Amino acid sequence: MSKSLKEGRIGLVAGRGTYPRMVLEGARRDGRELVVAAFEGETEPTVASRGRPSTWLRVGQLGGLVSFFKKQGVNQAIFAGQITPKRLYNLRPDLKALWILAQLKERNAATLFGAVVKELEKAGIRVLPATTFMEDHLAKPGLMAGPRSPLHLSADIKFGWPLAKAVARLNIGQSLVVRKGTVMAVEGFDGTDATLKRGGLVAGQDATAIKVTAPAQDMRFDVPVIGPRTIQSAAEGKVRTLVVEAGRTLVLELEELKKLAERHKITVWGHRGGAAK
Repeated sequence: MSKSLKEGRIGLVAGRGTYPRMVLEGARRDGRELVVAAFEGETEPTVASRGRPSTWLRVGQLGGLVSFFKKQGVNQAIFAGQITPKRLYNLRPDLKALWILAQLKERNAATLFGAVVKELEKAGIRVLPATTFMEDHLAKPGLMAGPRSPLHLSADIKFGWPLAKAVARLNIGQSLVVRKGTVMAVEGFDGTDATLKRGGLVAGQDATAIKVTAPAQDMRFDVPVIGPRTIQSAAEGKVRTLVVEAGRTLVLELEELKKLAERHKITVWGHRGGAAK
């Protein structure tokens, strides 16, 4: 454990899914108990119950989040788990959040969470990378799950990787689906799972999905994540291969993901930047 993590208390800003629970488990293995800020309608109750202590907030209660962490002596924080996208655009903001929103020229997930990070850091709470306590779950290069890679994978990566990077750089989305030199679907507001389903269905068969980070992605609150649900969505869309960015993508519940990849014959491949060789 680094010296900085030993000093002071760490707060967890817990969204939905299993990701926050895995952060708590990783912290506990390092001998740390985290203070948990949970969100109504998002965070799993079992996650909130593991906080030492925890509180429930509405999405949009920025003042409440800062006050809770300060009261508990939190001087470092970790963001883990998504907030349902539509909630970010149907906020019931408190006064602090209203003031922040009034300053934003653009309202998207990156600017909203970026503003929250700045407000926490103004209050003396340093925001750590979202991979903290999760380093063992980062995607590895090469075959991670499922059958051997198909012959067309190299060509699909060579074609699709720079396009996915361009889409991510423009803050449109992090994923796209390709087949035989054609883009079948690009991620937008609907998210990765929906993109896998519609892109694969358009392709019909042998589709490759590619998920990347933006060149200047803020890894404090925006880390690409895949898990069993991602494989289920790929299976529904008949996607043949899922390519993720090695070293910058979190893989949740790997053993369950491997079982589903084998069952549905979906190759999960880690690629570390550049064109495929």
